[in-house]
Amino acid sequence: MRLPAQNLLAEEASPYLQQHSGNPVHWRAWSPASLEEARTLDRPILLSVGYAACHWCHVMAHESFENDGVAAVMNRLFVNIKVDREERPDIDQIYMAALSSMGEQGGWPLTMFLTPDGKPFWGGTYFPREARYGRPGFIQVMEAVDKAWREKRDSLHQSADGLTSHVEARLAGTHARQSLDRGTLTDLAGRIDRMIDRDLGGLSGAPKFPNAPFMLTLWLSWLRDGNAAHRDDVLVSLERMLGGGIYDHVGGGLSRYSTDAEWLVPHFEKMLYDNAELIRFCNWAFSASGKDLFRIRIEETVDWLLREMRVAGGAFAASLDADSDGEEGLFYTWSRQEIEAVLGDDSALFFNYFTLSSPHGWEGKPVVHQTRAQQTQSVADRERLIPLKARLLAVREERVRPGLDAKTLTDWNGLMIAALAEAGRSLARPDWIEAAATAFAHISGSSRDGRLPHSMLGARKLFPALSSDYAAMANAAISLFEASGDWSYIDQAKQFIEQLDHWHIDAAGTGYYLTASDSTDVPIRIRGDVDEAISSATSQIIQALVRLASVTGDLDLGEKAWKIAEHAAGRATHQAYGQAGIVNACAIAVEPLKLVIVDDLEGPKLVPVANRCPDPRRVDIMAAIGSETNRPLLPGGILPPTDRPGAWLCTGQVCLPVVTDAGELERLLRRR
Repeated sequence: MRLPAQNLLAEEASPYLQQHSGNPVHWRAWSPASLEEARTLDRPILLSVGYAACHWCHVMAHESFENDGVAAVMNRLFVNIKVDREERPDIDQIYMAALSSMGEQGGWPLTMFLTPDGKPFWGGTYFPREARYGRPGFIQVMEAVDKAWREKRDSLHQSADGLTSHVEARLAGTHARQSLDRGTLTDLAGRIDRMIDRDLGGLSGAPKFPNAPFMLTLWLSWLRDGNAAHRDDVLVSLERMLGGGIYDHVGGGLSRYSTDAEWLVPHFEKMLYDNAELIRFCNWAFSASGKDLFRIRIEETVDWLLREMRVAGGAFAASLDADSDGEEGLFYTWSRQEIEAVLGDDSALFFNYFTLSSPHGWEGKPVVHQTRAQQTQSVADRERLIPLKARLLAVREERVRPGLDAKTLTDWNGLMIAALAEAGRSLARPDWIEAAATAFAHISGSSRDGRLPHSMLGARKLFPALSSDYAAMANAAISLFEASGDWSYIDQAKQFIEQLDHWHIDAAGTGYYLTASDSTDVPIRIRGDVDEAISSATSQIIQALVRLASVTGDLDLGEKAWKIAEHAAGRATHQAYGQAGIVNACAIAVEPLKLVIVDDLEGPKLVPVANRCPDPRRVDIMAAIGSETNRPLLPGGILPPTDRPGAWLCTGQVCLPVVTDAGELERLLRRR
């Protein structure tokens, strides 16, 4: 089979692929037809993986993929396949693992060379068009690969077979189940704690990523074991990043990472998942510390989300680009003169609370950030700053905007829906809960034959979903149930788990694959065990199963969650740092918390206590006094009395005595 000798990306549903539809490169999307073409031509595949908000992806595109000379070499020597890693994380994870197994540092753009049957034999990340940065030029690389393919093909096939087997064992293998042990979380938290930068927060060194899975390990260690140092690791990390340039002080929202150790200069792309995690952690931090900084940053970030990231139907876009008008960070950065022109005499007040910095190596306009003293004072004087920031935001809106990757990713939306529902509960913002419910309804209503899409852009939908989609949406449904008391969300969570079981479970019933059983274009069917910026698909599945079993009292589902967790723990022992998400989920499985409250829902006394004491280990079920339907079950199938207010906190199958006083319930939920 031979496809037309032209670029075939124009009709793709991914904005990232569409960005490359005008390249002179004869790009194909990843598909059975593209792989068949490579086999027919007996030609190696040049695989390029990136995403719409990726700065270095744009650099390589401008330098090489838009260049006629480079494209001519690509078209002559290879079948060229372009992949959006957000659309196809299954493909991305396979080849990123291959690159890592070669001893190379991963990142995007990912540039891999594959045999015609899709097995990797060599690769890298960004290659400049001409040799520089200590890297060979891209044409030089391609010609060397072609020479090796012609002269050493047998050796390359042998290498590709070995590398593929290694990746398969790493990402799709099975290991003996491991008994769930409280000590696993303790050990991992201790190791992460030793990696923390005590002054600047986050992991020591640069670049600096928020690293939600590691932060959750530390937070769970504090909640369960009372380790205050681990709590402080998280609080300090949040405070420092929320003062740095990685946070958008004018418009709200967090960038993906900072290039330095001070959280100062970010790569300016904003990802939906990072901001979902930011909202969740700030919600927990506000509850634990009482510091208004965290509440304010939640409010600012949700304002940004609803202003800039909502797409048709009320769901949320994937990301905002780092670049605008061809320059990274141009939309977000300010010169002193620009701020003075906007604020006039009020600019002196602004500079009391914010600093502009242009550190060594940064070529753009200065980055807005705060010193620690400025951060503290700005919280106290917030009302004075709101109109100043609004004026700057209004002027910024007139600038050339960074590109919006408007595709709706089901799993990332699930994370944000859960974060909005949880923060809406804690901060008494029913409008946020409503926004979460609208996004949930749009995505769940886009199913086909009961199956979720993984991605949507306008009327175009990418099926089938991944296991992460069902897990994230099941967790979102449970969070919406907690926020609303609407049991239909639990019915939907059950349906998502049914689809997960039908399409993703392994033959032994001990775990799940990331891709569905009817996906025909994956060279390896991987587990989805490995964390990236967010916790792995497997960890999200375990949490969904544990939480759903807690809400419903379904003992069989609880047993299933335990079995899935034990087998995941067995695999995680071989790579604990890359699978912190599994360790965290298993810790929740060992000691799941369930809070059942009966209260006067018109004038509640106990429900507000639960709302302002969020805990990632706990599911909350509220029932009205006098309820006869949808009464929650305590362990052992016991129905709590509903004739008077009361709260029952249960760990696994054991409940503490009923609590009827709001102050006593607050002390109980905050006990460490």
